[in-house]
Amino acid sequence: MKFEGIYTPVITPHRENGSIDRDAFAAMIEHLISAGVHGLINGGSTGEYYAQSMQERIDMASLAKDIIGDRLPLIVGTVAIRLEDSITMAEHAAKIGAAALLVGSPPYSVPTERENALNALAIDRAADLPIMLYNYPGRMGINMGEEFLDRVGRSRNFCAIKESSGDINRVHLLARDYPHIQMSCGMDDQALEFFAWGAQSWVCGGSNFLPDEHVALWKACVVDGHFDKGRRIMSAMMPLMRVLEQGGKFIQCIKHGCEMNGFYAGPPRPPLKGLNKDDKRQLEQVVRVLKRTVAEIEAE
Repeated sequence: MKFEGIYTPVITPHRENGSIDRDAFAAMIEHLISAGVHGLINGGSTGEYYAQSMQERIDMASLAKDIIGDRLPLIVGTVAIRLEDSITMAEHAAKIGAAALLVGSPPYSVPTERENALNALAIDRAADLPIMLYNYPGRMGINMGEEFLDRVGRSRNFCAIKESSGDINRVHLLARDYPHIQMSCGMDDQALEFFAWGAQSWVCGGSNFLPDEHVALWKACVVDGHFDKGRRIMSAMMPLMRVLEQGGKFIQCIKHGCEMNGFYAGPPRPPLKGLNKDDKRQLEQVVRVLKRTVAEIEAE
């Protein structure tokens, strides 16, 4: 599978009582398809998979596929503490006709690279689908290092990696030593660097509410090769990246951004809490300036 373009990890809208608003979820997916993103991810961090029961995760993957049909590729997240739960998600993804899996390290247990690779290979065998790895040591506690990559490379299904370590040396490693694994940007404030080193795709939570601007940056760099324009767009987006990546309220900001566009997102599930008035005002100001600046660049 070739991963190209903007892949949006879709939010999960919640009512005030914590239940999932499936109609709002469907509206978000339709909006993202109309906006021109290139793929959708269900069951990622932005979708709050960690706060959902296994049955909810299964049901939401099915719902996402029912809504999307064959219009865009659906990638289903499999991350779980227990291998059995990851296998359940992988098997279900294959059953509903998902295009690929998103496979991360199991949180909390801190396996060795060999153990982590064997875990990922077991998930692979359960579905036999293309796999985008998800390297996020900040949350999982471990890196998908060279031993891990060498071991999983024995399966042809491991064809991409969402790199969210924030370590630019990882970008160099993947580009130089693992060119057979498609590198996807997973750290928003490094998007320009990823594209310069050959990444063809970007998994970005911010595209839930700014799909046009994220597509514009990807197109300028990857499709047109206009890195001067790309740098200008990236510069305009950097205040947002700082809010999202360094503000400590990533999901809350994404959800409020969706509501700014008129889509119901609702509160995050515990332990997270929604933004306060000052946080909302800061995000709204940043987004206003970003949209205006990118529109001016695109109009030239």
